[in-house]
Amino acid sequence: MGQIRDIMEKNVITIENDKTAQDAAKIIAEKDISFLVVMNEGLPEGVLSESDFVRKIAAEDRKSSDVLISEIMSYKFRSVDPNTTIEDAVQKMLNNNIRRLLILEDEKLVGVITQTDLARNLRDQLLVDGTIKSISNN
Repeated sequence: MGQIRDIMEKNVITIENDKTAQDAAKIIAEKDISFLVVMNEGLPEGVLSESDFVRKIAAEDRKSSDVLISEIMSYKFRSVDPNTTIEDAVQKMLNNNIRRLLILEDEKLVGVITQTDLARNLRDQLLVDGTIKSISNN
């Protein structure tokens, strides 16, 4: 089926851990994305998702410009190597009930893979398989 490096998103939007939740919200809205990778001195430290804003800011009626990312981000994140098979990455996501994996090579962030990326890859694979089957039957 292939390796994660074949389908990962290489252009990962990041933010430094000393920024505010308002800074993060502006980037998320501007880039039309659902999460940011939080960096600390060039290395990934955590993930900040839309649900973090809902649960830790809106639900508690906090002012986003007064909240540091480090207060609301998730320090737990799962990662895989770029050479990981797509099947293994999918299994890891299912086993851990997560929507995204960071792709790290020598501890450096080189990409990300999301449920959407995996669904798109599956759709493309099914279309290719269907086309091959159609050609083979003619």
